[in-house]
Amino acid sequence: MGDGYEARLSPRWRRALLLLATVLVSPAFWLGTTGLPAAPARVCAIVLAVGQVAALWWLDRAPRPVTAGILLAGAALQLLVPGFGPGLAFVVLCTFAWARPAGESLWALGAAIVAVCGPAAIQGRWLLAAGWLAASLLAWSWGALGRARAARQEWERRRAVLEERGRIARELHDVLAHTVSVMVVQAAAADDVFELNPAQARAAIRRTETAGREALAELRTFLRTVRDGDEAHDASPQPGLAGVEQLAATMSGAGLAVTVRREGDGEPPAGVQLGAYRIVQEALTNTLRHSGARTADVLVRITGTAVEVEVCDDGNGGAGSTPGNGIRGMRERAALLNGALTAEPGPDGGFRVRARLPLGSAHLSKGDA
Repeated sequence: MGDGYEARLSPRWRRALLLLATVLVSPAFWLGTTGLPAAPARVCAIVLAVGQVAALWWLDRAPRPVTAGILLAGAALQLLVPGFGPGLAFVVLCTFAWARPAGESLWALGAAIVAVCGPAAIQGRWLLAAGWLAASLLAWSWGALGRARAARQEWERRRAVLEERGRIARELHDVLAHTVSVMVVQAAAADDVFELNPAQARAAIRRTETAGREALAELRTFLRTVRDGDEAHDASPQPGLAGVEQLAATMSGAGLAVTVRREGDGEPPAGVQLGAYRIVQEALTNTLRHSGARTADVLVRITGTAVEVEVCDDGNGGAGSTPGNGIRGMRERAALLNGALTAEPGPDGGFRVRARLPLGSAHLSKGDA
C-alpha cells in the first residue's frame, strides 16, 4: 500500500546522479580483472560499467527493473574485478528507497545485500561482507527517511491547499448565500404583487437592489483579501454582534419576522464576533430558504468564557434533515474556534441551531475570517 507520494528526479539531480555514477564505476576501466582472459574481461567490465550508468537515466521511471539490473551488473563486476567496490549499488538502493514506498523497497534491500555481500562472501572476505551489509542498511534507511520527510512535506502542502479551498468556499457561501436568498425571496414577492400592488412591488425590488449591492461590496472585499493577503483583510471591517440587529431587519424585510435578544455585557474578540455573526446569518438563511417558517428567535448570550448563540424558528423542522454546505460551514466555523454547534429539530417544533464559541479561541480565527 503506497503513501500517495510520487517521487520524480529533477533534471538537475538526474545529471548529478549520472556524474556520480560515472565516478563510481570508473575504476572498472583500469583495475585488474580475473576469471577471463585480459582483453575479454576488460571489455565485459567496461560494458557492465557503461550499462549501469546508462540505466540510471530511467531509475525513477522504471525503478524495479533498473534497480534489479544495476544490482546484478554490480555483483558481476565485483566478481570480475576483485578491487571494484559496490558504491553504485548503495546509491541506487538509496534512490530506490526514496522513489518507492518503504514496504515496496524492502525487496531491493534484500537484493542489494545479496548483490554486494555475496561476491565478498564467495571470495572469503567476511569482514568486508559485514561492512557492505552495514552500508546497505544505512543506504536504505537514508533513502526511506528522505522519502518519509518528502511525503510529509507534500501532505502538509496539500492539506494547506485544501484548508485554503475550504476557507474560500466557506467565505463565498457566507457572503453570497444570505444576500442571494434575500434577493430571490424579494424578487418572488415583487412578482406576486406586481399588478395588484405596484408600490409594494417597487419596495421589494428596491430591497433586492440593496441586497445585491451589499453582496457585491462583500464580494469585492473578499476577493481583495484573497488577492492581496491578510493585510488587506485586516484593514477591512468585519461584521460582528452589533450587526445581528441589521441582519434581523433584512430578514424581516424578506418575510421572516426575526426577534433578537441579547444577554450579558462585554466586547468579545473580533474573531469570535465574526464567527457568531456568520453562524446566525447562515442559520437565518437556512430558515428563509428551507423551513417555511414565519418567525425566528435569535438569542446572543455573552458570558465570561464564551459567546453562545441560539436560532430557533417555527418552520417544518426540516432545515437540517439533509446537511449541506450551510450546516457544514457552521460546524467548521465553530470547530475552528474550538467551539461546538448543534443543528436539529426543536423540542417544540421548528428547527434550532445552537453554538458555543469560547472567548479564548479568538487567535484561531484570523485565518478564517
